[in-house]
Amino acid sequence: MIAALLGAPARYEPSGADFLSPALAEAELMSRLLGPAAFPAWLGRFLPGLADGRPAALFRPAVVADANDDQIGHLHGLNLSRAWAFVALAGRLPAADPPVAPLLEAAERHAEASLPHVAGGDYLLEHWLAAYATLLLSAGGDRGDGPTSRGRISAPPRPHHPGA
Repeated sequence: MIAALLGAPARYEPSGADFLSPALAEAELMSRLLGPAAFPAWLGRFLPGLADGRPAALFRPAVVADANDDQIGHLHGLNLSRAWAFVALAGRLPAADPPVAPLLEAAERHAEASLPHVAGGDYLLEHWLAAYATLLLSAGGDRGDGPTSRGRISAPPRPHHPGA
């Protein structure tokens, strides 16, 4: 059973063209399947370093060297989907649980790295990146105290297009 799988190899993330984190996607799914009583303990076994911001590769936003490269540009989607997952996971843990603050801080870093690229750039990136931005900006956390509901993560200003 998937609930028995422990110790996600998140230290190997990301690959060069990910737009979802396998570890965070699995954790988010399990948060829905296990429920509030069982989920915190499962998460602690699946990603044991969350309270300490580990694995570092998961907590560090992916760097997009060339957003016009249709494969490397996926990493902006990865940053936004990670931010959403961090907010969702924090919202499904008890408020005082040690991983909550590092998860919300990581969400902010990931959002800051990629939200500015949702509009005003290249269509190759923008036409699908908005879906991840919408997912993130609509996720206030189940307690309503996530970074989006506190105003710590917000949509970037709209780009000005002369003559529009």
